[in-house]
Amino acid sequence: MPQKVRIALDAMGGDVGASVVIPGAAIALKRHPDSEFLMYGDSKLIDEQLAKYPALKAASRVVHTDVTVSMHEKPSQALRRGRKSSSMWLAIDAVKKGEAHVAVSAGNTGALMAMARFHLHTMSGIDRPAIAGVWPTARGDSVVLDLGASIGGDAHHLVSLAVMGSAMASVLFGLKRPTVGLLNIGVEEVKGGEEIRKAAEQLRAMNLPELDYIGFVEGDGIGLGAADVIVSEGFSGNIALKAAEGTARQMADFLRNAMASSWLSRIGYLFARSAFKALREKLDPNKSNGGVLLGLKGVVVKSHGGTSAEGFAYAVDVGYEMVRCDLLTKINQMLNRDGSALAQAQTAQEAVT
Repeated sequence: MPQKVRIALDAMGGDVGASVVIPGAAIALKRHPDSEFLMYGDSKLIDEQLAKYPALKAASRVVHTDVTVSMHEKPSQALRRGRKSSSMWLAIDAVKKGEAHVAVSAGNTGALMAMARFHLHTMSGIDRPAIAGVWPTARGDSVVLDLGASIGGDAHHLVSLAVMGSAMASVLFGLKRPTVGLLNIGVEEVKGGEEIRKAAEQLRAMNLPELDYIGFVEGDGIGLGAADVIVSEGFSGNIALKAAEGTARQMADFLRNAMASSWLSRIGYLFARSAFKALREKLDPNKSNGGVLLGLKGVVVKSHGGTSAEGFAYAVDVGYEMVRCDLLTKINQMLNRDGSALAQAQTAQEAVT
């Protein structure tokens, strides 16, 4: 394991760029003093922020570029225009060259995925990368993927998500055999589209020692913690994520308004203040910020574009933990064990078609 974790930051990514990225990095450095940062972007803007954080400045190196990928740019356009010069590309390039262990960006999701896939390439047996996030549940945390890297997917793709998600859960949660469920419209075996039913058959037939497939999970099962890993194609996964985040904000607003509705409510709040604080922290989307782009030959973390400095710090935390837990080695081991788990999946798919 490296003595220092070197983290490459797209300092211009996100809705406001350096004014959130730099303070977020400063928070993360306090939690992980064995970190070093490579910051890519407008050096004038970065240096203005770094001047406020001497410890971070001492642990950072700034690489100037005035090319930034906008949040509304199409992935293909960003890839053509931003290759070799944008702050996003340079952060990924640092991982490719071994100058950094992980890249973190709050920038355009589609552009980040396109650049990371083009530059780092996918692991053997992986057709498409996925965004995996840690989801707070009633019984702890779960890994949920894909949260929007791509839309749709055949059975082989869903099985590969199950394998990669299990690797992430095992290194994050210390589980020898994480439970895995497929997100579906019902728990009955006849429910859902053809590909998800094929994926279920394959996972049962494979009976992999690295994961415990438990069947289909409905949408409410995510928050209940029905499985350590919840697998979905990107379209459904992204909708589930955004719906959950919106519901959390809505509940926080409801509670805030209810507590201010009368003097009795205000008095009640004083007695239950610690409980409401704990609930507010549990519902804070910033604390679940940071999606890992799984399936690449390098570690890349996507932060929400509109996150706060604290939220960006959590995304940096995720990248740090993925390096310290040696996630890539774990995934490769799971993919290649017993003649390759995904080769088994392909054989199983041929057997049921």
